[in-house]
Amino acid sequence: MPIFRLDERLVFPDPELAEDGLLAVGGDLSVERLLLAYRSGIFPWFGEEDPLLWWSPPERALLRPGHLHLSARTRRSLRQRPFEIRFDTAFAEVIRHCSTVPRPGQDGTWITMSMREAYLSLHLAGHAHSVEAWRDGELRGGLYGVALGSAFFGESMFSLEPEASRASLLALDALMSAGGGTLIDGQLPHAGLLGYGFQCVPRARFLLELAQALRQPTRQVPWPVG
Repeated sequence: MPIFRLDERLVFPDPELAEDGLLAVGGDLSVERLLLAYRSGIFPWFGEEDPLLWWSPPERALLRPGHLHLSARTRRSLRQRPFEIRFDTAFAEVIRHCSTVPRPGQDGTWITMSMREAYLSLHLAGHAHSVEAWRDGELRGGLYGVALGSAFFGESMFSLEPEASRASLLALDALMSAGGGTLIDGQLPHAGLLGYGFQCVPRARFLLELAQALRQPTRQVPWPVG
């Protein structure tokens, strides 16, 4: 399995060459390189002690906006006690919570300080965004990711009380559906995402749909144009 070493040149190998998902090592987390990665169907994922690793998994978790699955109990709970949904008002707080709030079955975090700084730069450049669930003036849950064309690349989400992260995901799905979004990328397929209605699609199909999404302007949501 070839693993490519990146240098200062702003270029990635063909994502189809990542047999088991790991494509390349090295490079940097500049805004320009991150945008090129997402446009190529590639994303960074590495631990605190690891080198910078770039991935293009052979299967991808993909949600078509408007097809989010939430249980009747969850939807009823969100109707009875709704959250206040905000966009891009606390991006730094969202990514900080995503990196620190414990998750069942996970030891540590891949959202290192360098990742937090990189995505804050992406946010300030108008490409990375947060969806936030607030209650009584306090941030209780949220998610963040990158918007390009008619695609949203989800990175992580957190919850400080039941249903808060689901409320944020529901708001993102509704926003993308109403605005002409065509795909929400969940990156690596797992049971939690599949339970929300994400589909496990082959890499070739994901890259084809991504190419179509990138032909559209980034105007389907009320955050800055990318």
